[in-house]
Amino acid sequence: MRPLASFWNLVLNENMKIYRRISTWIMLGITVVIPLLFTVAFALLAKEENANNWEAMMLESQIVFLLITIFAVVKSSESVAGEFSRGTIKLLLIRPWSRSAILLSKFISIVLFALLFTVVSFAVTWLANVIAFGYTAHPANLISDQSPLAGSSPWAYALRYYLDEFITLVVVVTFGFMLSSAFRSSGLAIGLSLFLLFAGSMITGLLSLTDQAWIKYVLFPHLGLSVYLNGGVPLSEYPTTYAFSLGVLAVYFVIFNIISWTVFTKRDVSA
Repeated sequence: MRPLASFWNLVLNENMKIYRRISTWIMLGITVVIPLLFTVAFALLAKEENANNWEAMMLESQIVFLLITIFAVVKSSESVAGEFSRGTIKLLLIRPWSRSAILLSKFISIVLFALLFTVVSFAVTWLANVIAFGYTAHPANLISDQSPLAGSSPWAYALRYYLDEFITLVVVVTFGFMLSSAFRSSGLAIGLSLFLLFAGSMITGLLSLTDQAWIKYVLFPHLGLSVYLNGGVPLSEYPTTYAFSLGVLAVYFVIFNIISWTVFTKRDVSA
């Protein structure tokens, strides 16, 4: 139990590094304020008979999740590279923890950061829209007939959407974390991670023109897991299943972490 408690203290230390920065609280404030502003706008513009707390919540969640992903990418990209740029990496490595434990604690702290923002986003968007539009137990147009959750409650649909988006977020963040571990430039890690996030759909479209079956094993098409919620697939030419996409993401997740671990544990920090 002592090693576990010691490791948890290491995770808490990494969390302190994140939350003592004013930028973190600004990010959290934006995560709270943005959905509130959209809720007010929807309440003013929506026709009363069409007002629906769930549909407004899901629309806002798409926007807020994009922001959360950007925030988490920034934090993950700064996690390791920032230690080098601030010159604190040597002080960190002389402590009585292995490099593997230090790297894992940093990764866990970033995932917890993203999880906190996701929970706050869900709570704020749901509560704000219930206050604005009232609670609709059975929204008519939220879940399509083609959805695997057709006939389910809106709670199941919303939670599945958040789960899918969080899985995608973790994969993108892991990519940024890998770059942060491999390079000493947080700017490069942030830039390439955001490129992966925003250019993924465009790259998927270009790859689909090649008419090659191997494109279904490329990462980009599977970064939109929520497409399955409405009965769609990432690549219409090569239909895949939800389980297949999860498997592809899991493989890339493992690869990114292996690269992060290999580079960080072997890196010479004497320079």
